[in-house]
Amino acid sequence: MADAIAKGVFTEKEEALQAMVETSNVDYYDHLDDYKQLGYIPFEKSSTAVSSTLEFAYDDWTIYQTALRAGNEEIAKQYYARALNYRNVFDKKNGFACPRYTDGTFKKDFDPLQTHGEGFIEGNSWNYSFYVPQDVNGLKAFMGGDKRFIERLDSLFTMELPAKYYENTEDITKEGLMGNYVHGNEPSQHIPYLYMWTSQPWKTQYRLREIMDRMYRNNIDGLCGNDDCGQMSAWYIFTAMGFYPVCPGSDQYVLGAPYLKEMTVHLENGKDLVIKAPKVSAKNRYVKSVKLNGREYDKAYLTHQDICNGGELFFEMSSTPNKKRVFTEEQKPYSMTK
Repeated sequence: MADAIAKGVFTEKEEALQAMVETSNVDYYDHLDDYKQLGYIPFEKSSTAVSSTLEFAYDDWTIYQTALRAGNEEIAKQYYARALNYRNVFDKKNGFACPRYTDGTFKKDFDPLQTHGEGFIEGNSWNYSFYVPQDVNGLKAFMGGDKRFIERLDSLFTMELPAKYYENTEDITKEGLMGNYVHGNEPSQHIPYLYMWTSQPWKTQYRLREIMDRMYRNNIDGLCGNDDCGQMSAWYIFTAMGFYPVCPGSDQYVLGAPYLKEMTVHLENGKDLVIKAPKVSAKNRYVKSVKLNGREYDKAYLTHQDICNGGELFFEMSSTPNKKRVFTEEQKPYSMTK
């Protein structure tokens, strides 16, 4: 609902905001009473305490955005604070999202590689710790800054995940893994785009091509996970076009790298968006430069209005990364905090 409002598809902002506020205060919804009181869900109360806290914080951010658009400063202020609740489940000692008890202590025998019994649903802390789409800058700070954040991202994609962590999981096999990154599970699918908030945005382009080539194949086992209402397919279509909505509820699509030489999007307003990358290939996976309607484009994202305006989005591709193509804070995608 917040995303539809952000993109002008739905206009009843006040009604939507009322429904959001009421729903987000139903105390028996997965321990919302504890969440509101403590700022997190205690591990002894819920087996998915950490992932639910992270998801509630993002949900609260969408309510904050809707309140801003509805002109309700009081509710906006309240839900801005709630949207930062993700901080309460990060253990500063290890930089991971971690189960926490009512008394404030973190789980001592915590295994960030383990999916079961660690406070998450269908994912481990290594993947879920990147689930803060509303405040990537804040997440970077929690993980130790830009350099350390990049190292953590690199490690996720390259580390070896021992078979004991997935061999008894019904829909995950080694073929569906890229290091410890699990593309077949939705809470992870924004992660390759997070390099766009860093000093090494070209790594997004590298990772995306690897995922597209390895996780989507024209074979009987060509999909690396459950399509789940079409999300894996939607990710593919967006990524093939060269951009992806990392944080629904904003009007931004984070730029990646296109997969095909040309695609045309026929828009409802009668206009077309033509996406061209004539040199793109598995080798030429890096973006040298971008032009929107013939002009150099220097931002790391497109807006919804950019897309609706139609025209031509042109990617100059290269076999080597353009390491000079980095973005200022103003050019980077949205983040709650600076």
